[in-house]
Amino acid sequence: MSLRVIGAGLGRTGTHSLKLALERLLGAPCYHMIEVFRQPTHIPIWQRATAGEMPRWKELLAGYRATVDWPAAAFWKEISQEYPDALVLLSVREVDDWWASADRTIFAISRREPPPGPVFPAQFEMVKTLLETRFTPAWSDERMAKQAYLRHNDEVRRSAARDRLLEWHPGDGWEPICARLGLGLPSEPFPHVNTTEEFRAMAGLEATR
Repeated sequence: MSLRVIGAGLGRTGTHSLKLALERLLGAPCYHMIEVFRQPTHIPIWQRATAGEMPRWKELLAGYRATVDWPAAAFWKEISQEYPDALVLLSVREVDDWWASADRTIFAISRREPPPGPVFPAQFEMVKTLLETRFTPAWSDERMAKQAYLRHNDEVRRSAARDRLLEWHPGDGWEPICARLGLGLPSEPFPHVNTTEEFRAMAGLEATR
């Protein structure tokens, strides 16, 4: 199985909804941060990747037809070199909206101490290292994080071959993705999941609001 879609969009750009949508379209799993948490053996692989030791991508991503979200989005260029025929899907949203969501979800969790247990500390360390090395060391600062977000998106636009790149906004739905993949439109509505409120409730952040 080979990847057909490589998500280059950062977390909180509709990536969980994209995961479900791509799984519906491609009939196979889509790699997302959720997959890392379900497979703790992947945590040290990504940790080593942030230090420059790239995984064997085809082994790590065996069984998947797409990737979206962190951590894979931070390595979109390396993954796209391994899968030269895959579509590069850049999911984006307006920078102020992105910051408002990321700051209250991903970054809010990353500022906390990890819960006890054999896995959670490693998960937290991996996410923080990823943010610091592949996003910005100042990820918790609004101005610096916004600059890093815009810089990442611009780099994707500059670096990805035009015939491979699709820029997608959460409101775009099925149509542009299906058109680029040559697939028919599903009859059901495009999935819309993992809102800021849903994320905060799931992570227990409302109690610390």
